[in-house]
Amino acid sequence: MLTIFFCALIFGVVFCLSPGAVLAETLRRGLLHGFKPALLVQIGSLVGDALWAVIGLTGLSLLLEHEQVRIPLTSACAAYLAWLGIRSLRDAWQLPEAESATERPGTNALMVGATISIANPKNVVYWGALGSALSGIVGQTPSHGQTLMFFAGFMFASVACCFVIAALVNVLRKAASPGWQRLSHGLCGVALIYLAILALRAVF
Repeated sequence: MLTIFFCALIFGVVFCLSPGAVLAETLRRGLLHGFKPALLVQIGSLVGDALWAVIGLTGLSLLLEHEQVRIPLTSACAAYLAWLGIRSLRDAWQLPEAESATERPGTNALMVGATISIANPKNVVYWGALGSALSGIVGQTPSHGQTLMFFAGFMFASVACCFVIAALVNVLRKAASPGWQRLSHGLCGVALIYLAILALRAVF
């Protein structure tokens, strides 16, 4: 069981630290308002991560093979990522002041993180792979207890990474010059729009 838990920890850290829409939005909000909004985006994303984990580990990912489910979900994900990307590019063009930024600190940050994660069906691909990896670790079809241990290890790592990432973004915010913040917002915007394009390509 300990082997399963520590393997899940490693997978969780890799998943949380990998570049993507959640990390980009965490950076954008953290640079604007600091630790709390960045943390809320990260925690919100755990809702989606947990949902896709259940889907991936229980085999419900087969639902996404149906175009009636996959196409609307992926299209919604692409539209949302593009909207976030445009907002980030706007912030790069005209850097908001901390007191007069578009949204108040923490406003909707939790919901944004959850929406990004839930609307991203690519997460289930990752979890489908992890389900296969778990079978390889235990050498057979995992039991319910082993699956729960793996899920617990992954979520433990994810929660820890939420605080670490938010703290790092807050440090960057305090140390960054306005020019560096503009560059960061611009890169986040480009990354989000690029992810939206990739999502649309998966549909068409």
